[in-house]
Amino acid sequence: MFLFITMIFLIIAVFFSLIRMVMGPSIWERLLALNLISAKTILLLAVYGVYKDNILMLDIAFSYGVIGFLTLIFISGLVVRGGRQK
Repeated sequence: MFLFITMIFLIIAVFFSLIRMVMGPSIWERLLALNLISAKTILLLAVYGVYKDNILMLDIAFSYGVIGFLTLIFISGLVVRGGRQK
């Protein structure tokens, strides 16, 4: 029951981070919200894997974490360089 409640709170937290990403005034706040959504999704996958007793979900969460980190680094570099205008 505790893991189920934790998953519900993580889904609510992802929803609030999504709202922050849409309403963020600067691109850096939107990237931070995207990073928060990625981290909370990783936590949600890990908790779900423990809840269902499926070790494969932990591997998927780890892979998603690596992909999310690399994507955030790529997007941040693109923003710093000025996008495709140069």
